[in-house]
Amino acid sequence: MEIQSAFASGVQGFQKATEDANKAATAIAQETTSADNFAEAQAVPQTAENESLPAEQLPNLNQEIVNLKVAQHQAEASAQVIKSADEALGTIIDVTA
Repeated sequence: MEIQSAFASGVQGFQKATEDANKAATAIAQETTSADNFAEAQAVPQTAENESLPAEQLPNLNQEIVNLKVAQHQAEASAQVIKSADEALGTIIDVTA
């Protein structure tokens, strides 16, 4: 069994977070675009009273916002792993020098 270095794990986690954030952002953009198209198809002028999304789209949009926030936390955690690996490597270099 091969054990990855902390640095490689951090980079891999950061790449996954970036991928997840991109997916969530794309889904959010598609949801809001489809809501705009829905309003245009219904020929309802946009007013303050009907700017909200149709009720059946709200849970999906909410889930994508949560997914975006999860990706943010994953990226922050991965950055901390990379920072810790960098500090550990610096310490090892200082000790051996």
